[in-house]
Amino acid sequence: MNVLRLGLATAALLASSLSLAQAPEAGTTPEAAPAATAAPAAPAPKLSYTDDYRISVDDDANSDGDIVFRVTIKNGEAKDVTASIKKGTSENAVAREIKKAFEQQLGTKNYNIEMEDGENVIIERSGGKSDTSIVLVSNSVKNVEVKVHRD
Repeated sequence: MNVLRLGLATAALLASSLSLAQAPEAGTTPEAAPAATAAPAAPAPKLSYTDDYRISVDDDANSDGDIVFRVTIKNGEAKDVTASIKKGTSENAVAREIKKAFEQQLGTKNYNIEMEDGENVIIERSGGKSDTSIVLVSNSVKNVEVKVHRD
């Protein structure tokens, strides 16, 4: 039993010594301490392009939040589209808010944006140009599942 207590005491003393050794010197500012090296950024996912997407929505909103999509045109710029959702919004109404966000933020000049079966948003690139990528970036709305499908 005494050996166990001695081992625990030694471990505690060693741990406190290590934490003191790593603490900045008294009177120095945190800026003077060496900076930790940042982990390298993850590579961007390889995008796939088509002219026809289906965004499916499942379940009702249990919280306020935003659903963010990134639309990228091949050899072009990326644009984020954000749908703001209120707590209590039904799955069909969430899909309508996503449709409205795409219409307002992306425009309808180059896209045909429709609803299907209430909970699906269909986005088609005009002219059959297979040069569009749409990905889900984030979803902070609790209980709502959103999937982006290439049609």
